[in-house]
Amino acid sequence: MNKENLKETLSPMQYNVTQQNGTEPPFHNEYWNETADGIYVDLVSGKPLFSSKDKYDAGCGWPSFTKPIEDAEVLEKRDTSHGMIRTEVRSKTADSHLGHVFPDGPVEAGGLRYCMNSAALRFIRKEDLEAEGYGEYKDLC
Repeated sequence: MNKENLKETLSPMQYNVTQQNGTEPPFHNEYWNETADGIYVDLVSGKPLFSSKDKYDAGCGWPSFTKPIEDAEVLEKRDTSHGMIRTEVRSKTADSHLGHVFPDGPVEAGGLRYCMNSAALRFIRKEDLEAEGYGEYKDLC
């Protein structure tokens, strides 16, 4: 997507989340309870971010993952907004706000919880990966 046209091409929620560091409501977003196999890509750049194999139900109402597909595509920044100290997660290529990472994930998977906004992601089902140009990621989901 062209950065200049994002306001016209994204929904108001998608724009607010990705470009204005917003947060969508818990349990009222597209992927919080998605259980199909596939990958989650950055809505703006299309870069692969997370695999369904690393998704789990954290009970928080947002899609949660134990790790990204490629560490290089997710940037972590200190976030002191809203009177809290958190670690924000942004996409490297599009510089979109994705969500936050917390140290309360499953211990057996490294202990991290990447808590993402559905509005920053696009889910591609495993059976559609080849047709969508992501065939190389089939083994990850």
